[in-house]
Amino acid sequence: MITLSRTLLATAVLLGPLTAAAPPAAASTGSVGCTASVPYVSGEGGYATYRIPAVVTTARGTLLAFAEGRRNGPADSGDIDVVLRRSGDGGCTWGPLRVVAAGRGDTRGNPAPVVDSRSGAVVLLTSYNSGAVTEAQIMRGEVTAEQGRRVFVQRSRDDGLHFDAPRDLTGAVKPAGWRWYATGPGHAVALTRGPHAGRLVVACDHSSAPPAGSPDTGQEARYYGAHALYSDDGGRTWRLGFVDASRDGVDNANETTAAQLPDGSLYLNARDQRGGSTGNRLDSVSTDGGRTLERAFAVQHTLDDVPVVEGSALQLTGPGAPLLFSGPSTPGVRKAMAVWSSGDAGLTFRKAVTVSPDRAGYSDLVQVDRSTVGLLYETGAAGTYDTITFRRLPIGALEAP
Repeated sequence: MITLSRTLLATAVLLGPLTAAAPPAAASTGSVGCTASVPYVSGEGGYATYRIPAVVTTARGTLLAFAEGRRNGPADSGDIDVVLRRSGDGGCTWGPLRVVAAGRGDTRGNPAPVVDSRSGAVVLLTSYNSGAVTEAQIMRGEVTAEQGRRVFVQRSRDDGLHFDAPRDLTGAVKPAGWRWYATGPGHAVALTRGPHAGRLVVACDHSSAPPAGSPDTGQEARYYGAHALYSDDGGRTWRLGFVDASRDGVDNANETTAAQLPDGSLYLNARDQRGGSTGNRLDSVSTDGGRTLERAFAVQHTLDDVPVVEGSALQLTGPGAPLLFSGPSTPGVRKAMAVWSSGDAGLTFRKAVTVSPDRAGYSDLVQVDRSTVGLLYETGAAGTYDTITFRRLPIGALEAP
């Protein structure tokens, strides 16, 4: 595990240059004078490991970088908090670490933040389970409802300085028979155009119990599916939107990310969890604000270089602005974090830049300002989860041809 000084947590660092697909694009430090910073270093701040990054820009221009603080190691269950650091200078330096949702021995994670476009409030959805149970036990249905996966919402009305206590939404958004449940991870979406302007949409995933008479091993990936939650009142109440659960074993949507396209429709991109199809990324579109899908999830072959991992989608603002996707770019291995660009609303993607050749895992994209995109991602020279690093990328290097 990499050990970095605590000073590094609050100061900017320079990383190696970007590797760009043709035409070449040089790295830029941006007007604030930094290329990258490291808000989270595993082993520091009271946590053995930091994982599962999510980032948004508030109405005041503050960056909020969320993560899971895993106290005892890299395992997905156990004593896990949702933590936050704030930046007022575009991600060059970060304020003190704050606990937003304390596990207190249990597991709180999968942060999915979004900024309500009408009120400016920061709305955060997270997932919960007892720290004494594992994902495998939950998938096999061996836990009580109280121990299993549950869904919570919190709000901040002061630019992310303080959040109210987590409020349980599970009864409204988790149907009977669902076992696993995960919000995001990564930023959610505030719709700004069309008949559903103002709606908040969170892309999620779940697993369900197998049909009667089928083996109940809890390991069948075909029982994974994607779904969405949406709110039309600023995150106070939530409803279940589309549910994708084909159970065909071919395309198994998991860990879904969403972006609003220029025409107001919702682009959805998902991890294919051990599906039988050739390709690790799936996508679909919703034209009614996340209530239903226009088509079933299908393989996105222009992202075939991405291994089985979470990824992030972000639609940039402005005329002709591209749709972006981030993820590792070495098939079968989590390394070489990259950003892809699409000029045709997600029909096809091309790799725009390779951020680093190092190991890399989960990521989240955010638009920092009119000329800069931020990428918050798991990485390390020695291990995939050594740090969560924030990289500033010039939009000019990411534009679709």
